[in-house]
Amino acid sequence: MKQFFSVKDIDSISSAVEEALELKANPFSEEQLGKHKTLGLVFLNPSLRTRMSTQKAAMQLGMQVMVMNLNQEGWALETQDGVVMNGSSVEHIREAAAVMGEYCDVLGLRSFPALKQVEQDYSEELFKKFQAYSKKPVVSLESATLHPLQSLADIITIMEQASKDKKPKVVLTWAPHVKPLPQAVANSFSEWMCQAQKEGLVEFVITHPDGYQLKESFTDGAVITTDQDQALSAADFVYVKNWSSYADYGQVLTDGDGWMLDEQRLKSTNQAKVMHCLPVRRDLELGADILDGSHSLVIEQAANRVCAAQLVLKRILKDL
Repeated sequence: MKQFFSVKDIDSISSAVEEALELKANPFSEEQLGKHKTLGLVFLNPSLRTRMSTQKAAMQLGMQVMVMNLNQEGWALETQDGVVMNGSSVEHIREAAAVMGEYCDVLGLRSFPALKQVEQDYSEELFKKFQAYSKKPVVSLESATLHPLQSLADIITIMEQASKDKKPKVVLTWAPHVKPLPQAVANSFSEWMCQAQKEGLVEFVITHPDGYQLKESFTDGAVITTDQDQALSAADFVYVKNWSSYADYGQVLTDGDGWMLDEQRLKSTNQAKVMHCLPVRRDLELGADILDGSHSLVIEQAANRVCAAQLVLKRILKDL
């Protein structure tokens, strides 16, 4: 594996899940693989689970880890070419990424979108330039459009928890929020679930209010409805997540009244397990009664972030 940006970098979801669960059961089985190798984690935005889980995964593979909170600890970064740097930017991405490539064998990068210009955000220019100038494998720790490490952990959790007797029905439902959020987690979860559906692992449904359709390239094969009650019927897993509008880019189109999932609304499901990537705003995005009850899988998801990251790093190390 030379990079990890999306589900397209995984040959088979089912084999990836199996390998990740083997690492979960035997976390130090490959601890010699990363000996004398360094992982650099570069954050332009806050992180809890992604940072800690990826660090732990790397250490279990024997890697050394360096962490850079670039927006707080580094120089202001210029990403555009052909500009005179007479403003606030101090260092160009060409030199910054190249230097990091000299220090590290693998780089992880996290950067959120500005949610102002769809073309700029969806170009993923920052990630492409980091990969080009560092000349090292780059792992997405969440980009403007996708969060593949989260989605890999999500499918691991679903396959781990699902009944072996039937193909689970998985529902992604939009949730209210106080501010516009990126589409990255929703895009990524949809992309992975659509591929899992093609592999015969799940049935996948997306539900959201009018105006919140995701970019079609991420939802190919999904059933999409604005009727949340219909979508929840007989669901085995419900993934709760807010995202801003893609069509009216970055906008909040509704206050979301009636869309928050709680125990009452779960009654139409098949005793569904409920998932959220965290952090979650209690009793706004998701009812505290669910988060504190037996239906919640949010901690199990977070735990599986380690074996998901370890799988990716293992595959990259094997190809160095």
